[in-house]
Amino acid sequence: MAIPISYNWRNLIVRKTTTLMTAAGIALTVAVLLAVLGLVSGLQTAFQSTGDPTHVLVMRKGGNAELTSLVTQQQFQIIKTFPGIAKGADGQPLASLELVTIINMPSPDRPDGTNITLRGLTPTGIELRKLKLVAGRWFRPGSREIVVGKHLAEIYDAAHLGKSLKFNGGEWNIVGVMDGRNTATDSEIYGDGYLISAASDRRDTWSSALLQATDDVAASALKNALENDRRLNVTVMNEREYYDKQTVSAAPIKFLGFFVCIIMAVGSCFASMNTMYAAVARRAKEVGTLRILGFTRGSILLSFFLESLLLSLIGGVLACLLVLPMNGMTSRMGNFITFSETSFNVRIGPDIMLIGLIFALLMGAIGGLLPARQAAKKEILTALREV
Repeated sequence: MAIPISYNWRNLIVRKTTTLMTAAGIALTVAVLLAVLGLVSGLQTAFQSTGDPTHVLVMRKGGNAELTSLVTQQQFQIIKTFPGIAKGADGQPLASLELVTIINMPSPDRPDGTNITLRGLTPTGIELRKLKLVAGRWFRPGSREIVVGKHLAEIYDAAHLGKSLKFNGGEWNIVGVMDGRNTATDSEIYGDGYLISAASDRRDTWSSALLQATDDVAASALKNALENDRRLNVTVMNEREYYDKQTVSAAPIKFLGFFVCIIMAVGSCFASMNTMYAAVARRAKEVGTLRILGFTRGSILLSFFLESLLLSLIGGVLACLLVLPMNGMTSRMGNFITFSETSFNVRIGPDIMLIGLIFALLMGAIGGLLPARQAAKKEILTALREV
């Protein structure tokens, strides 16, 4: 015969101070885990959502980042002639030669400034990405005008519409704010590629070429053809694959977060264990009474074990409530591949909260098993004599 779960719930309510203190310890541990997972998930979503599977990115041989890649205009003219590249409304290949560099942008919390990605490109590059504007207009080719990502406009006062940024020896007016749909594009600045290349003294050596293939099969064939052409000596990858590789930036924070969580989890398990041991000691007569009423050792073990799980579940729910306001918040992280900062939205969805609840239950199971065994092993007369 099983002990009703209402019995365990009543005991948790009666010992509300101890229950809340133990649940709070578990909640803090789980909250740290959820915050780390939310940061990692947000960064991964920002990168993995960037790019199109039919976009092909061309960089120099062995290149893994546009910032350190070199593609010449002569190479670009050859690249545009390859079959499999889609045509635009004007009948020209949808191919964009692009220059990627970084500029320093100060902010109130970082007076020394932060590295921000500056991308010089042509209107074809904008057409390829199918970007929309939140405010303002696109830059005019041949003019010192730039468009900033919406996350930059939200974070940096200097990146607001109508202001200007000083870099590469001149003033560049911000004429628009673009919406990258919570991708890495929201952390970039776009401007006229020819002007930026001239100001950077890189008129012939740009960074990469972005191509629009007609379909997925054509993208794969185009990749093979370009890499096998000895005239070019280039590395080619799917644009989405390129951004997927940049999620390595999340590895250190993920490791550190899990390390801290493990340490805190050990402490929370001991706290839960102490709470349950104390409950067993205080309720010795109850255990004896339950045995007299006919409840088996197994029923008592299961009852105390379930009580520990209930306690940890309360902590898990509290943790979800603590971190839920973080969902959608804009955060920033340095990118070890591009050497610039990437802004992204923290993502704490149902899947991450479910992981948190399972983690809390696991702590409750570890912390509650031994006290539950002790309660179940008590002899009836011994239990009744205990104060």
